[in-house]
Amino acid sequence: MRILLVEDEIKIAEFVSEGLKQSGLDVTHASDGLMAKQVIAAQKFDVMLLDVMLPHIDGFTLLKDLRQAKDKTPVIVLSAKSDLTDRLQGFELGADDYLPKPFFLEELVARIKAVTMRGGLEPSETEVMVDQLKLDLVNRQVSWYDVTAVLSQREFMLLKFLMRSPGTIFSRKQILQSVWNIGFDPQTNLVDACIQRIKRKLMRNNEDFESPIESVRGIGYRIRVA
Repeated sequence: MRILLVEDEIKIAEFVSEGLKQSGLDVTHASDGLMAKQVIAAQKFDVMLLDVMLPHIDGFTLLKDLRQAKDKTPVIVLSAKSDLTDRLQGFELGADDYLPKPFFLEELVARIKAVTMRGGLEPSETEVMVDQLKLDLVNRQVSWYDVTAVLSQREFMLLKFLMRSPGTIFSRKQILQSVWNIGFDPQTNLVDACIQRIKRKLMRNNEDFESPIESVRGIGYRIRVA
């Protein structure tokens, strides 16, 4: 099940993400409303977990925009704003559930299951797309313009990780943790070498285009977005 967590408090986001992953859920994190809007435009999710007090675009505005655009993704609001008026506003704007902070992770998992059972899930996704870049999740192939290439397991996992949050810069440490499950810097070029292999496969016969994987000097990597 694909979950989008929109939360600007990093510690809360890490706690919730880790707990949901341990429950077998696939979690993508967006740290503000604008980033969430970009991620939503690029891929589909089964459930969105939405904080209200967010930078750039607040949660209620994002929710209103989604519903006006006929996006029916189930939304569970997670907010410290627990007054009745706030909860009513969330429901009026189209929220499927409203869970005040702080909350128990077990209750959140139960509510996620409840809203998906209530609304029904679409068939599991088979691909992830960001502009011209398409990742086939079944055959582990990547397509970019006229090039289609088969990826190794690590290349596939790394590219999928980056494509889940297009435009977001991930450090080498974050990539090591998510793709290799290494929680420390082994002082190797493991990430860089894997990125270069993917780039070579994508750039074959595509030399006239800018690589979809951008290296941000001194920080890490991200997927370019138009």
